[in-house]
Amino acid sequence: MNRLGFIGASLVLVLALLSSTLFVVDQRQFGVVYQLGQISRVITEPGLNLKMPPPFQNVSYIDKRLLTLDSSDAEPMLTAEKQRVVIDWYVRWRVSEPQEYIRNVGLDERAGAVQLTRVVRNAFQEEVNKRTVNELLSTKRDALMNAVRNQVLGAVRSAEKPWGMDVVDVRINRIDYFETITESVYRRMEAERQQVANQLRSTGAADGEQIRAAADRQREVTLANAYREAQKVKGDGDAEAARIYAESFGKDPAFAQFYRSLEAYKASFSQKSDVVVMDPSSDFFKAMRSSNVGGSGK
Repeated sequence: MNRLGFIGASLVLVLALLSSTLFVVDQRQFGVVYQLGQISRVITEPGLNLKMPPPFQNVSYIDKRLLTLDSSDAEPMLTAEKQRVVIDWYVRWRVSEPQEYIRNVGLDERAGAVQLTRVVRNAFQEEVNKRTVNELLSTKRDALMNAVRNQVLGAVRSAEKPWGMDVVDVRINRIDYFETITESVYRRMEAERQQVANQLRSTGAADGEQIRAAADRQREVTLANAYREAQKVKGDGDAEAARIYAESFGKDPAFAQFYRSLEAYKASFSQKSDVVVMDPSSDFFKAMRSSNVGGSGK
């Protein structure tokens, strides 16, 4: 029984020792084998590999893919005209020589990102100092990115201390004024727009007053002309009516007198409740007392 236990324990120990000598390198990684703290070899191809068991040899991994480094600070930079701007940028980079990278930069990708951020920011500051805001925003934006990329490549490919990495591209996402300047610019733009709006409102109000005044003047002129024409037509009608009445009444004066009396009676007794107290012998009722009304017309 003890012999079986010893054999089982030995097998477990052998399997554990064997497993510690095997490691797998992923296609997205470099495998770096350390022997007593020193780099022994670098595995660049994916697959199963052998090494000595710890503590004689250990293995670590470094990402070999194309990585993206985004700007993480919002510190302003001064342009050639002393304007404070904030640049949002990103860099595409990857580890190309793992041994040089580990010796001169660090053991993982984070160390490379920290060093690269410092170099890229210094390069941007130097190039931004040479250009105006207008050049940064339009005419020389591409030239700025190329100049920064060349400076960064010069730093990471230094002959004395190469970083073992390759910078593929440097791009700018956004260029904007610093926050305090942005607020003042927005306030100035708002004031300018408000001034234009007030000017347009005042111009519109003045035009409106002119239009209303012209319309009122035209209305008064039209009403005056219409009233004048109406009075003229009315006068012509009254004159024609008077002529006709005169012509008709001239043929029979007695009938004319009788007709005028009837019109007077009609006007005096327009309502059933009207009461008129008069002397029956007055001339008002002369037409009603006369028996020869219209006699001259026979």
